[in-house]
Amino acid sequence: MKITRLKNSNPESADSVSQKDHPIFYAYMNSPIGRILVASQDDHLIRIHFNSGRKSDLLSQLKKEQPETVFVENKNKNQPILNQLSEYFSGTRHRFSIPYRFQGTAFQKSVWEAISRIPYGHTSSYGEIARQIGNPKASRAVGGANKSNHLPIVIPCHRIIGADGSMTGYGGKEGIPLKIKLLDLEKQNQNMMRI
Repeated sequence: MKITRLKNSNPESADSVSQKDHPIFYAYMNSPIGRILVASQDDHLIRIHFNSGRKSDLLSQLKKEQPETVFVENKNKNQPILNQLSEYFSGTRHRFSIPYRFQGTAFQKSVWEAISRIPYGHTSSYGEIARQIGNPKASRAVGGANKSNHLPIVIPCHRIIGADGSMTGYGGKEGIPLKIKLLDLEKQNQNMMRI
């Protein structure tokens, strides 16, 4: 178990004590799309992050956002989500059943809830999500909310595509291959289930 505290935190301050009482537990896993960081707090998943960078790069953004929080590397605390992600990648899990918490505006939460209802192996468009939440002219805002999703895969923002079927979003050009890989994985697993 590895505990990380940022250098400027004062263990005697009231804020540090309250943050210390609510550490963020994180763990890494290897997956078909590369290294993934998962983070939980108070038994709720709060972050999934992936990129092709080093381990420290995955954690640095979270530490920047919460500089007074204690970070503890602990695979056991994150085992439920690690198991469910492994099941997702193997094709045996299509929906996640772990408690999670995300922060956002009421609009963002409505977008994320709509995205959560997109079935495994299917896609939807930004405009379609905007219509589902009762705001048909909000396609761009849906894209912004999608970009702010801190729980990719669990809130399957990779299933959102352009109205013309084009692959858009997902962290810009470098994220598109990841999006395609996740969609291909889901389609492949769906096809295997039909055999």
